[in-house]
Amino acid sequence: MNLAGKTILMSGGSRGIGLAIALRAAADGANIAMLAKTDTPHPKLEGTIHTAAEEIRAAGGQALAIVGDVRSDDDIARAVEETVAAFGGIDIVVNNASVIDLSPSSALDPKKYDLMQDVNVRGTFMLSRAAIPALKNAENPHILSLSPPLNITPKWLGAHTGYTLAKYGMTMATLGLAAEFEGAGIAANTLWPATTIATAAVQNLLGGDQVMAASRTPAIYADAAYAVLTQPSAAYTGQTLIVEDVLSAAGVTDFSGYAAVPGTPDERLFPDIFLN
Repeated sequence: MNLAGKTILMSGGSRGIGLAIALRAAADGANIAMLAKTDTPHPKLEGTIHTAAEEIRAAGGQALAIVGDVRSDDDIARAVEETVAAFGGIDIVVNNASVIDLSPSSALDPKKYDLMQDVNVRGTFMLSRAAIPALKNAENPHILSLSPPLNITPKWLGAHTGYTLAKYGMTMATLGLAAEFEGAGIAANTLWPATTIATAAVQNLLGGDQVMAASRTPAIYADAAYAVLTQPSAAYTGQTLIVEDVLSAAGVTDFSGYAAVPGTPDERLFPDIFLN
């Protein structure tokens, strides 16, 4: 099974992991619709929804750039309508958009708490919900959320409570949808890496050049997402998956090619949060 002719509706995707997932699918000839806010260049972040669409087309896929906000119900409804109109349906929803703030509770701005809840949790639920009618008509429908397994140890519950709540909320919403729509054959899973991934968020928020150099590239996330999205949806749902485990199950035994700095041994890579 591959993703040729499949239609993916993704939140975000202008850069980083989301774009990497889109480009991997585009290599098969998939259609990628992106609901994202980055209409014009950001002073600190590379890429816009339009440059992402150009890369997708160059990679062999079709692209639909939908400028909008996953916090807006109207924008979500418009994204679903435009995607179905352009490509005839929706096969996959990828909940990629996410806001991160690792501030401790006493220092977390209330507006940032609300933003994380609105984008991460509500956005995941509402975008997935809006696409359900189209997914029910798909041959192999999947929902994939980029969020971690539920780890209720005090270490992660207390490390950055606001952000932890938002990411676990994404996972809870996805697992709930998996249970609710299993009878309709719609798979819903989450996916999270065992190491940090070299993205702008890691560069700017998690440790700069030092952590970037000890990370893996977004390609490992994209390859794992591809492996998930090409599974039979009726039998592969309700799981909180780890990137490296997915690839190992697919027969990958050597992850060295994914190192952001070639030659970095696995034991020197920086473990991602929530897992260790």
